Amino acid sequence: MIVGMHSFSQVDVFTDELTAGNPVAVVHDADDLTDAQMAAVASWTNLSETTFLLAPTDPAADYRLRIFTPRTELPFAGHPTLGSACAWLGAGGVPGDDDGPVQECGAGLVRLRRRDGRLAFAAPPLVRSGPVADADVGALAAALGVDRTRVRDAAWVDNGPGWVALLLPDAATVLGLEPDLRALGASEISRAVGVVGPHPAGGETQFEVRAFVPAMGVGEDPVTGSLNAGLGRWLVDAGHAPPTYVAAQGTRLGRRGRVHVEHADGEVWVGGGTVPGVTGTLRM
Repeated sequence: MIVGMHSFSQVDVFTDELTAGNPVAVVHDADDLTDAQMAAVASWTNLSETTFLLAPTDPAADYRLRIFTPRTELPFAGHPTLGSACAWLGAGGVPGDDDGPVQECGAGLVRLRRRDGRLAFAAPPLVRSGPVADADVGALAAALGVDRTRVRDAAWVDNGPGWVALLLPDAATVLGLEPDLRALGASEISRAVGVVGPHPAGGETQFEVRAFVPAMGVGEDPVTGSLNAGLGRWLVDAGHAPPTYVAAQGTRLGRRGRVHVEHADGEVWVGGGTVPGVTGTLRM
């Protein structure tokens, strides 16, 4: 039964070139949709995330966002935050703050701003941080197909999806990983695993990042804002990265994701390009 018609957008995120980033599907004015309908649409689009724009319940927010993977709902995710803000602004949304919109989601309020032509979000606080048990590091390394001795550091960097991150010696090692996605998906350690390694000095990007989330219905995510937000806190605080850097992600998938991380005024800002690619109407 057709309940209503909704404007629909698809935005490519963390890129300035359509098809080179990570797309997110955005359903506008979705207050009349049920949880089951949202989950069905997310399964149908088969993107890493599909979002639904709703009226805010917090007076400090400009809109409320619900975020679904093909299998589950997330309290927060980064590239859907940027892509949805782009779609909301493109549909005529006017922020209450001149700096940018404020998003309400399961993780609370998330502020956005536009700098140098890019949207960026203020990273939400971590819900879990700190070191990873050595046995868990060993198990994750085995599932990733890398020797435990190659793991330089590991930490929980979870801001909602469950991220645990491993630092490898270099970008080449990160790009060479051939993970056992079945083992990662069945792992009881975490449903979201990130890997990062530095590029040689002097290049366009300082780090290479990969994200594996098979438990959420996505084997490898092309470009991941929430992971990079968590990495941005950990890598800088631990002395592994400068306060401002650019990470590459999606290389093994044929994408050219670029994530800009900046520490400023006690906050971590994560930004990138947003390119609208599809506009239309969804019938539900």
